[in-house]
Amino acid sequence: MTDRGIATTNPGVALRPEVDVAAHARAVLQAHGTFVSARGSGRLEGVRPVVHDSWSRSLEGGVDPDVVEQPALLAGRELEDYRAGHPMSLVRPVVRKLLVEDAADSGLLVAITDGQGRLLWVEGDHAARDRALSMSFVEGADWSEDRVGTNAPGTALAVGHSMQIFGAEHFNRRVHEWSCSAAPVHDPTSGRILGAIDITGGHRVAAPEVLQLVRATVAAAESELRLHALNGRPLAPARPIRLETIGSGRPALRRAGERLGMSRRHAEILLILADRPEGLSSDRLAVLLDEAELDSVTVRAEMSRLRKVLGSEHLASRPYRLLTELETDVADVRRALDRGDVASAVRLYTGEVLPGSVAPGIEEIRDELRSGVRAALVRSGDEHLLARWTSSVHGREDLTAWSAYRASLDPRSPRFAQVEATLARLDRQLAT
Repeated sequence: MTDRGIATTNPGVALRPEVDVAAHARAVLQAHGTFVSARGSGRLEGVRPVVHDSWSRSLEGGVDPDVVEQPALLAGRELEDYRAGHPMSLVRPVVRKLLVEDAADSGLLVAITDGQGRLLWVEGDHAARDRALSMSFVEGADWSEDRVGTNAPGTALAVGHSMQIFGAEHFNRRVHEWSCSAAPVHDPTSGRILGAIDITGGHRVAAPEVLQLVRATVAAAESELRLHALNGRPLAPARPIRLETIGSGRPALRRAGERLGMSRRHAEILLILADRPEGLSSDRLAVLLDEAELDSVTVRAEMSRLRKVLGSEHLASRPYRLLTELETDVADVRRALDRGDVASAVRLYTGEVLPGSVAPGIEEIRDELRSGVRAALVRSGDEHLLARWTSSVHGREDLTAWSAYRASLDPRSPRFAQVEATLARLDRQLAT
């Protein structure tokens, strides 16, 4: 393979203007096939060093060259909340003005990522967006180099400078029909990378002038961030406090990027109040916290201690209620169920709500959430989700879920026989 088409002045540029694009595309495709089949051994001429290094990182990181999986896809309210509080939300108007407005009916997509490669926004040509679904190039997806291998936004973030990836320079074969140009966006004060701006489309996106356009947009975006900093405004709106109660770990509050462990009792109070925004009297809160009904002195003492942890500006008395927004992982699961996103609900439901708590109000929330997830899962009949559920602590002895799992399988498959055997065992156990 010759070195035709390999840019020599800027390692991030994929093509020189005089290159024979078709011939270069064939040569890169051949090099990619050789690299993957040889598991990275041997020398490949004509492949840019920055691309070869990225291929090697992808291979060593266990990235599959034929599959794009997104097990941690953010969607719905979870995604909306995340990107609303991200500094890159401040530069979106600039990106829309300079890139997105001209991308309609152009075959191009414009993406904004966070600093780890997650796609916060993907806009542009509608037909291109539909085609990009097949490779999971969608809002909320993780397009870091660690997840999908060599790609312009992910690799730009990995190496810290602008990058173009042309066709088969992508590590994953499902992305070979696309090319992309991306550049990282830096915090004007600290210099840390906040995210990246990317243009994705056909082979013409790998032309040097497209990368120049992306870099000019990044410069405008960083100027916008600098203006915010000079005016003393924060780079992102304050994030609400978040309560984490699902799973076996210690309950915690997330506030300003910190995770603060808290007592089970305080977590019980906050979750119950979050579930009843209208507020609760001292007597009613006492009943929901303890079957034996706590005395009012004990409730007041707990609320006093909780104010010291949370801040008095967040809690009111008479009735006891929250004064500011409190996000909870329970609410995240409920929203996923409300929008019919069973996959997200199952992914978010990593365990019971405050396991070990015997507070009546918590037991009610715990039972309601588990029943909701289970019912939606059984209705979905999704083989993969049912496999995950029945292998978890929630569903190992769930006869209804195992029956739904069996119904989702081909009777001729080996897995069907295994599920059938498990159902028979569960039937025998229930009969004894």
